[in-house]
Amino acid sequence: MKIYLANPRGFCAGVDRAIDIVDLSLKKYGAPIYVRHEIVHSRHVVNSLRQKGAVFVEELNEVPEGSVVIFSAHGVAKSVWEEARQRRLHVIDATCPLVIKVHNEVNRDYAQGYELILIGHAGHPEVIGTLGQIPDKFHLVSSVEDVEALQVDNTVNLSYVTQTTLSVDECRDIVAALHRRFPNIKGPHQEDICYATQNRQNAVKELSRLVDVILVIGSPNSSNSNRLRELGERCGIPSYLIDSASDINPAWLDGAKAVGITAGASAPEVLVTEVVAFLKASGPAEVEELTVIEEDVEFLLPKELVQIESSKKPSSAATTGVGAGSG
Repeated sequence: MKIYLANPRGFCAGVDRAIDIVDLSLKKYGAPIYVRHEIVHSRHVVNSLRQKGAVFVEELNEVPEGSVVIFSAHGVAKSVWEEARQRRLHVIDATCPLVIKVHNEVNRDYAQGYELILIGHAGHPEVIGTLGQIPDKFHLVSSVEDVEALQVDNTVNLSYVTQTTLSVDECRDIVAALHRRFPNIKGPHQEDICYATQNRQNAVKELSRLVDVILVIGSPNSSNSNRLRELGERCGIPSYLIDSASDINPAWLDGAKAVGITAGASAPEVLVTEVVAFLKASGPAEVEELTVIEEDVEFLLPKELVQIESSKKPSSAATTGVGAGSG
């Protein structure tokens, strides 16, 4: 069997930063450190940080007044910031800078009198946080059908933004539908799909040319991981989302001469290693990296954590007990 490893895969710069923020906060302030929602959508990462003293909560009323609380990489609504202020919580913001970029676009357009549309999946933490940036004039669409049914008050001043982890193809179809219905609609200067999402999807497209099966490593609630699996299917290759090697059904591999492996932006490299070991245990296998692009993106840490960052060796790969991967 030939095993192709997609590159880039796994951790992106936003995930690396978010994990580092939790780890460094534990070092600076000591346990417990509270984290609102999963810091990233990875059961493995969350469990590793929980063992070190991070306490994951759904709402701020679960956090003792005056405590340190970290907001996840997905971003939060303005009302959450206000609640934290009222409860005198010390907030450390791990929101991905690319999500912050979308929030800034929303607030700017709203201040200029635009009615807004968000392309995204209902219920996803990033979507909830983005919708919560403004009090009204915000519509959520998840499909071309949603666009066709959309009712807006202001067709002259109308703009849209997108969830960062959407499928490129899915987003393109919805954007085209918006422009057909509303020719004057304004979009962001750059498509808001993040570089890591784009790169991992491009790598899956290349994998699909070479393999019989694609295994996508990522948690079920990871949007970008689900989009990778869907993309593999659209390319005509049976594709499966797995949380770890234990989720693999051997029947998926029957007759497969080449298997492709990728990992969502929240999945640690140690899980990739385990999947490769599982496949090798089934018979002789040759492993090859399939590199589409090299990533070198880094995001700055919050100022209050920068001073202790320099003494943190190695980076988040070791501090969470996981490998950093190629993202």
